[in-house]
Amino acid sequence: MLKIFKNHIETDLEFLKDSRLIIAISGGVDSVVLCHLCKKLNLDFALAHCNFNLRGEESNADEDFVLELAEQLDAEVFIQNFDTQAYADENKRSIQMAARELRYDWFAELAEQLKFDYILTAHHVDDNLETFLINFTRGTGLNGLTGIPVIKDNIVRPILSFSRDDIEKYAKENSIIWREDSSNSSRKYLRNKLRHEVVPILKEINPNLLYSFQNTLENLNDTADIVEESLNAVAKRAIVDINDNGITYKISEFKKVNNSKAYLFEMFKDFGFTEWNDILGLLDAQSGKQVLSNTHRLIKHREFLILTDIK
Repeated sequence: MLKIFKNHIETDLEFLKDSRLIIAISGGVDSVVLCHLCKKLNLDFALAHCNFNLRGEESNADEDFVLELAEQLDAEVFIQNFDTQAYADENKRSIQMAARELRYDWFAELAEQLKFDYILTAHHVDDNLETFLINFTRGTGLNGLTGIPVIKDNIVRPILSFSRDDIEKYAKENSIIWREDSSNSSRKYLRNKLRHEVVPILKEINPNLLYSFQNTLENLNDTADIVEESLNAVAKRAIVDINDNGITYKISEFKKVNNSKAYLFEMFKDFGFTEWNDILGLLDAQSGKQVLSNTHRLIKHREFLILTDIK
């Protein structure tokens, strides 16, 4: 694994070798192995650990473990404690979503204030498969099926191509100690239910599931590139004005393409709209007709669609 990881860094992520890095460390086997791999390559990194205070003494023991690991690796470490339950209640979030928001907001704040270049997370191919299945079961477009990206903004996932089995094998072979999160065995969360009940059946049906899945992701991402190129071409022709009040689109350009609804979905999906048949209906509606999302308004005005922020 170390040899493959080293080659991956030198071939695909060489910029990490000259960067200041934060490694998101939970204490679990994935993030602990990532720390050891980065240490082997002499990368410049610090550790950042979130104590979400959801598992009592177990959470505190994870924090103590990370402090010991940082000392062992001679790495700087940052610890942040959160009242995750209070944040979830106040912002009407699930516990998992609350933890995610708190975690990534803090990482971004750390990186900005202390001039770190990139944040490394220990997502692996099993995480990618579970995310794919979550999006699939909830309903999604193509982007929801293209998987977790290796690089997004300043977040990098350098072990995304490795499986959970690969990571645990490396840890055991190198006598690396890690912490087990008891909540990972709970079937209460959808991700865990998929991990413990659905994925094993899929692997039983196809022992090469993860390899096949990665091939499928490559194909889907290639298709997504084609869609993006086509969408950009239509957007370039359709958008006639962008100003402080909104964006104006020429309706005739949506009518020229095959499957107008698909183009409308891709064009406006990030603005909170859900009623796609209503949006399609705007193309032939009377002037003044509009469709609302929680954040935006799309209104028919003569031969144009105008997208505005409700606020």
